Amino acid sequence: MKAAVLVFPGSNCDRDLAVAFRNAGCSVEMVWHKDTTLPDDVDIVGIPGGFSFGDYLRCGAIAARSPIVGALKSHVERGGYALGICNGFQVLVETGLLPGALIRNAGLKFICKPVDLTVETTASDFTSGYTKGQSVTYPVAHHDGNYIAGPDTLAALTGEDRVAFRYDGNVNGSADNIAGILSENRRVLGLMPHPERAADPALGGADGADLFRSLAIAAVTA
Repeated sequence: MKAAVLVFPGSNCDRDLAVAFRNAGCSVEMVWHKDTTLPDDVDIVGIPGGFSFGDYLRCGAIAARSPIVGALKSHVERGGYALGICNGFQVLVETGLLPGALIRNAGLKFICKPVDLTVETTASDFTSGYTKGQSVTYPVAHHDGNYIAGPDTLAALTGEDRVAFRYDGNVNGSADNIAGILSENRRVLGLMPHPERAADPALGGADGADLFRSLAIAAVTA
């Protein structure tokens, strides 16, 4: 499996994401935001956490208009995988590749701590290594992680089994405690918690490693 990790000014989890992919057996290339093409034969594009462009205007709003995003959209339209974590999730909703929006946390404070999540579906190549209803722990580190969407969108996400993870409790005010969602074709995942920061026991937990392993296995067997 070949992964490309996008790098924007202000990204601070790009290396962490690359390491998580490599530990799952992937080859990885870092791609600068001013590039206009992705490397050949890329299976998945990772959009890392951080504070792209200093979160100026809105989180992810400027990054979503970077030159590389045209190639990201084309990749997704061809059925390629994409994984957006934290700021990467914000970028994905700003591009329209995922529905909804992410706004200021309900408590108006930056949240940085491990949180418990429930795996809501295993019917995706990102989550097939878990069991439905399994509790996992990933860290969060965000100020604008409060997921909102209209009632029709929320109903569709639930009805189509596209909620990947939910918070166990009200962490940031997100509608229906949503922590991560899938695209209609189930090949794009956006989530606020950081699986790449929970992918090695040396980091304090390895619950996130199964996400990367599941994806690598799916790409190889596809």
